[in-house]
Amino acid sequence: MQVLTTDHVPGREIEALGLVRGSTVRAKHIGSDIVASLRNLVGGEVKEYAALMAGAREQALDRMIAEARAMGADAVISARFETSTIAQGASEILAYGTAIRFK
Repeated sequence: MQVLTTDHVPGREIEALGLVRGSTVRAKHIGSDIVASLRNLVGGEVKEYAALMAGAREQALDRMIAEARAMGADAVISARFETSTIAQGASEILAYGTAIRFK
């Protein structure tokens, strides 16, 4: 399934099916916090958190695509990601867009 950030598909006529979304909530692990604290002393990328967020984005995207497929969509346009903190140490990642069918 194509997932595009644009609001159209060049050269294709489309029919909008509606909003699709997928989300996940991820919490930090105490082990990651310890390593991140040590990394804060010397600087650099906090790879443990980067990996956590990358996995969360992929899961949210997969859930959005599954919702689009259930609607019979051929693609998702205007795809976006949002993140928000819902508790200390826990964040929600939301993927959303517009499910479309090609005419």
